[in-house]
Amino acid sequence: MLHTRSAFSFLRGASQPEALVARAAELGHPAIAIADHDGFFGSPRAHRAAKAHGIRAIVATSVTLPDGTHLPLIARTRTGYQSLCQFLSRHHLSDPLDRPHHDLATLTPEGITCLSGDADGPIQRALAANNKERALQLATQLRDHFGREHFFIELVRHHIRGEDRTIRLLTDLADHLGVRTVACNAPLFASPAERLLGDAFTCLRHHTTLDQAGRLLAANSQRHIKSPQQMAALFADHPHAIDNQRRIIDSVEFGFESLGYRFPSLPDARGNPLSPNEEATELRRRVYAHLRSRFQPLTRRVKSQIEHELKLIRQLGFSGYFLIVHEIVQFARGEGILCQGRGSAANSAVCYALGITSVDPVNNGLLFERFLSENRQSWPDIDIDFPSGARRESVIQHVFNRFAPRGAAMTANVITYRARSAFREMSKVLGFPESIANRFAEMASSPRAEDLGPGNVPPTAEDLAAARHEHLVATIATAGIPPEHPRHPALLRLLDQIHGLPRHLGQHSGGMIICDQGLDSIVPLQPATMPGRTVVQWDKDDCEDLGIVKVDLLGLGMLAAMQDTLTLCQQRGRPVNLATIPKDDPKTYQLLCAADTVGTFQVESRAQMATLPVLRPACFYDLAIQIAIIRPGPIVGDLVHPYLNRRNGYEPVSVVHPEFEPILRRTLGVPLFQEQVLKMAMIVAGFDGSEADHLRRAMGFKHSDDRMIAITQKLRDRMTERGIDEPTQKQVIDSIGSFAHYGFPESHAISFALIAYASCWLKAHRTAEFYTGIINNQPMGFYNVNTLIQDAKHHGLRVLPPSVVDSEALTTVIDHQSIRLGLNRIRSLGRDAIERILHCRAAAPFTSVQDFANRTGLHKNDRRQLAKAGALNPLPNAGHRRAAQWQVELPLAQGMLAFAEPTPSPPPLPAMDASDRLNADLETQGHSVGPHPMAIWRRNTSQPPVATSATLQHMPHGQPVTTAGMVICRQRPGTANGHCFVSMEDEFGIINLFIPAKTFQQLRLTITGERFLLARGLVQISEGNVRTILTKQLHPLDAPTTTAPRSHDFH
Repeated sequence: MLHTRSAFSFLRGASQPEALVARAAELGHPAIAIADHDGFFGSPRAHRAAKAHGIRAIVATSVTLPDGTHLPLIARTRTGYQSLCQFLSRHHLSDPLDRPHHDLATLTPEGITCLSGDADGPIQRALAANNKERALQLATQLRDHFGREHFFIELVRHHIRGEDRTIRLLTDLADHLGVRTVACNAPLFASPAERLLGDAFTCLRHHTTLDQAGRLLAANSQRHIKSPQQMAALFADHPHAIDNQRRIIDSVEFGFESLGYRFPSLPDARGNPLSPNEEATELRRRVYAHLRSRFQPLTRRVKSQIEHELKLIRQLGFSGYFLIVHEIVQFARGEGILCQGRGSAANSAVCYALGITSVDPVNNGLLFERFLSENRQSWPDIDIDFPSGARRESVIQHVFNRFAPRGAAMTANVITYRARSAFREMSKVLGFPESIANRFAEMASSPRAEDLGPGNVPPTAEDLAAARHEHLVATIATAGIPPEHPRHPALLRLLDQIHGLPRHLGQHSGGMIICDQGLDSIVPLQPATMPGRTVVQWDKDDCEDLGIVKVDLLGLGMLAAMQDTLTLCQQRGRPVNLATIPKDDPKTYQLLCAADTVGTFQVESRAQMATLPVLRPACFYDLAIQIAIIRPGPIVGDLVHPYLNRRNGYEPVSVVHPEFEPILRRTLGVPLFQEQVLKMAMIVAGFDGSEADHLRRAMGFKHSDDRMIAITQKLRDRMTERGIDEPTQKQVIDSIGSFAHYGFPESHAISFALIAYASCWLKAHRTAEFYTGIINNQPMGFYNVNTLIQDAKHHGLRVLPPSVVDSEALTTVIDHQSIRLGLNRIRSLGRDAIERILHCRAAAPFTSVQDFANRTGLHKNDRRQLAKAGALNPLPNAGHRRAAQWQVELPLAQGMLAFAEPTPSPPPLPAMDASDRLNADLETQGHSVGPHPMAIWRRNTSQPPVATSATLQHMPHGQPVTTAGMVICRQRPGTANGHCFVSMEDEFGIINLFIPAKTFQQLRLTITGERFLLARGLVQISEGNVRTILTKQLHPLDAPTTTAPRSHDFH
């Protein structure tokens, strides 16, 4: 089946590549060529599916010509494929104004087969315009360019009026030019059932609706994959066109098995690439150069592990990879940039010795096979965290420059249609008003795997589809489209079909791939949205499947905040070395056990703060467990409570199998980490390192559950062969099922624990610098700046407002007890305006509002915003905010008059009261350093008193209570069975509400839409003296402000 297009021909194809391959195999086709527009977006997935179904996936594309027509091109050889990749890269990377010049004359035809195209092709387009001369001219050019043997006139028969005449013209043209014809159906979807979605995509492409599309829509549903027998009957009058399908298929030599990717070799001092043996020798030298400084003491066990790893790395040919990653880390450290490797790389003693990671895997007993195994077919994956922002970008640009011009690129991130985006597009196509889409977006969420399935058994794809359908019906009805609406069935059908289809390409947050000789000959490159970057057309899973090396250079907001904090500490004469801070600091663990973790890393969420007083971390490994335990894997697997009960002595420690005791000893017999699950499989099923690696990849694979099902069955069969009893088998299988989607590796948890501990230590011991660093790196974490300011005030810090007299661009530390917010906290005040203020102030202090306005020359909107925010109040004679607002409206002095200082007349406006100042702060900054909104509400309300976050701490379990607050976070996690958690804030702290699923559904609009809530319910006191309100009723609160800080919502 030739010239098929998948959903990666965005807004044209209506089926996934895997679905097209499966349908072709089902119908008996020996091969399928998916020719998506201007790229090979879906080709890796088609390749993987074709291998599974036992057919060939031919690599092809449809290139867009200068006149907007599309020409299908098939890669016969690797040379042809490389030419196509480079041609497409040139097209995508060129200036849009120059793209028409990138025509076929720039494409080397060797190893490429060309089809003339369907109705969107250049030749049929010319014939449709009754321009036979143009059709002949184009066909002649294509024949001469690609050669008589490799140019085919494409015949398409879709039972459309006039197509028999077109076929006669095309066959006459082929005879005249001495070229062959080939029969194609040019499918856009796998089966006729997807025709409606294909029509919907046509409407989106043309910005119209199904009612108005008219003849833009397909005449029928014939553009689906037909069986070989159907094709033979369809073209019984052109049997040679059928035979030529096989001729083309047989001529194709290239497949992704021979992609030709090579990782770059490290150069020597003269710039020549090192040989594999030389790379292995250099890696050994570097490792042993750092060994004694990294491992103290340097034991025989450490040396044995190092030798084992170096031998395996050399055997697998990965030495150069480690050297280049080491070079990236060295560059960052040389620039003074914090960085830390994490993920499976933290299981490697070699990575630790080189300083790539900060976790000692030997002393922590981490499983090296999770990172690398003898029969591993893919490259190891090293993730490195850098401070987000400019520092990480400098590292990324270093890699781009290091492998310039086209040796490096970011991996893609395939953005798919989910509930909200799918509804918005499909409702538009069906003619529903935008207001319905907006209402749906406020209420929609997608069922997740961890919501479903009995016990720990992962749900099937059918389970998920059924749950999604049921959820859609309910949400659509709430949005305003009842089931009896005549277009309801069509909407549901479209939403079911479009779910999960690719919408567009984005770029991975930090995944980079590099190549030794032109990445653009391996995969087409495209410009990224960020300047100075390029992105490949495949995502990280596609790259890994094809053996392409990825290095993750990830941005971590907390590292940026910590780096800024450390810089401030250094500047203020209180330097901190994170490598030497004590890991047993009592004040830090006191902060953790009290759940005083707002603003810290990984332990600031509601669930973490509820668990900290129960687990009560007392050592560093406890913190790693704390980070790992509040994850969907342990929660779905019902592992959290058993661990906490055992830790606190409420139940005995036990293991399901005696051989698991060494593996599960540190986690009290409960498997909390992915490495433990892998070790369990190696023991009870006899899995070797390679099989454990397959299990690891299956647990982390996102495209399909097929891999997980296959490896689980293999595991069960092996355990049965080894005489493992059914209860033990179930325990192991259930553990794997829990970790299948959200397993957390121990190495990852320990790496994150290092940063979490450091953030808590800084909060405890460098409070002013910590809050300054956190505020300067917003947005990040769970809480907005207003909550961070409130938390800082609870810790005794004085937070001063932005001021044109005293503020810098960013928030600064004044002393141990005071910080000053930066001018950048004022909304809509741009960088240029801030720089102008600072420059003029450095030249001479401002003497008045008029002097400030004259010298800075700011736009009136900036002056108004500064006055409203109170940033002009410290200026001489400025007075209160409204006085400043009055003065900024005065005309600016011009020329010589600029030296005259008029005497300001008293403004006719009264000063703002506390409520007015709060509203002004929230409108101009999104936060306030003044009284909390709830304090003002409490001062002004006529309602009966309600409980505060402080008084709640003294109420007994089960007591009815009424409380109120400003919503700062809404969560409805997939592991909560539809229940919702809301965090409210008042002037004393945080109030946590538990809202049962039924109450949430009844009051959904109030819960998700109101900024201030009044809640009635019962006080619930759980272990660790953690208080939550079991909420029975919720009402909108008469808001003390006209606006409110933005809450962080996950519902």
